[in-house]
Amino acid sequence: MADKRSGEERREKTDGGQGPIADTDLERRFADLSRTLDKGKRVRQAAEAPERTDSSGYALALRIASEFIAGVLVGAALGWGLDEVAGTSPWGLIGFLMLGFAAGVLNVMRAAGKIAGPYDRLDKDKDGGPARHD
Repeated sequence: MADKRSGEERREKTDGGQGPIADTDLERRFADLSRTLDKGKRVRQAAEAPERTDSSGYALALRIASEFIAGVLVGAALGWGLDEVAGTSPWGLIGFLMLGFAAGVLNVMRAAGKIAGPYDRLDKDKDGGPARHD
């Protein structure tokens, strides 16, 4: 038996008599979802964009290498100076050389952006986080 009702009668039966209203609501929800997805896509693309476009890779590598070498050399110089003054050779050199190595690694991590700098935690109010100015 074929259903001989008109299209409007069938629509009333399938979506509760709210045909045009339900279609408008569905279109509005689809447009809202599209805008939300587009906004998320733009935010994700902005986050994936390279931060350092103005400096070359060689300049960054030179900076990182100099940060590490400076930490080790300063530690060695302080240890050698302590050994000369206090006469504790070679323990001052060994101790301060290890501290210089640790400082060099810390400086490299800061230069590469893997950890925050010493004052970055105080300036959280720039990005909306709580500010700590004690």
